[in-house]
Amino acid sequence: MELHYRTIGEGSPLLILHGLFGYSDNWQTLAKYYGEHFKVYLIDQRNHGRSPHTPDFSYQLMSDDLREFIDQHQIQDAAILGHSMGGKVAMNFALQHPDKLSKLLVADIAPKAYPPHHDDILAGFHSIDLNTLQSRQDADDQLAQKVPDFGTRQFLLKNLYRTEDNKFAWRLNLESIEANLDSILGNIESDTPFTKPTLFLRGGNSRYIKPEQDTEQIKRLFPNAEIQTIENAGHWLHAEQPQEFFKLSMAFLQR
Repeated sequence: MELHYRTIGEGSPLLILHGLFGYSDNWQTLAKYYGEHFKVYLIDQRNHGRSPHTPDFSYQLMSDDLREFIDQHQIQDAAILGHSMGGKVAMNFALQHPDKLSKLLVADIAPKAYPPHHDDILAGFHSIDLNTLQSRQDADDQLAQKVPDFGTRQFLLKNLYRTEDNKFAWRLNLESIEANLDSILGNIESDTPFTKPTLFLRGGNSRYIKPEQDTEQIKRLFPNAEIQTIENAGHWLHAEQPQEFFKLSMAFLQR
C-alpha cells in the first residue's frame, strides 16, 4: 500500500493520522507549527484523500499500512498523533508494535466500540448528485438538507474535487467506508498493554471520551496514559481550539 503523504519541517518524526471522512489537509495548519520542532508526516489513510481505494477497510489493515509506511521510510522512534478514526489506528498500531514509536497522542476517541452515528453524513453524501453538480455551492446547498451544521459541511466538502474532465468526484471511497463502517466503529483490544507515554486529549463539549466511563478501559490498555480536556471544543478539537491543542500536545511531545 503506497500511502500518499507530505512532510513539513525537520527533526524527530511526528506522524499525523486524520479521522473518518477526512484527509491529511485537515491538519495542514497545525502541521506548520509542529514542523518548527519535528519532521511532520501528514498521511492519507487508505480510502481517504489521495491514497489508494480498496474494498477492504479495517483497523488491522490501516495499522498494517502504517507499519509498512514506517518501514519503507526507515522512520525510528516516531511520535504518533491520531484523531478519531486515526486515533484508533494509532492505538491499535501502538499495541501491536510498541517498538516502532516513542509516544502516542490520541485526539478525542476512546478504544471502545461506538453505536452507529453517521447516518446523516452518509445520507448527505448520497444526496449529492455528482453527475449533475454544477458548483461547490450547489453541493453545499444539497448537503445542507441532511447536514445542517455549516462547519461539518465544510469539513465533508473538502473531499469534493474536479477530475481532469472537469467533473466532480469524491476523494474518499464512500462505498468501502459505508460497507465496513461497523468494523470502524468497533473497539480496540489487546492482551498486552502499551506502556510508553500516552496522552488522550478530549473536547469538553464532546461525548466521544467520557472519563467517568472510559478511564478504566483506557488505563488497562495504556497504563501510562493521561486524559486532558480542552474546554469549549467538540470532536474537532484541533480545529476549534488549535492554540490550546498545540500547547497541550507540544508540552507532552517535548517532555
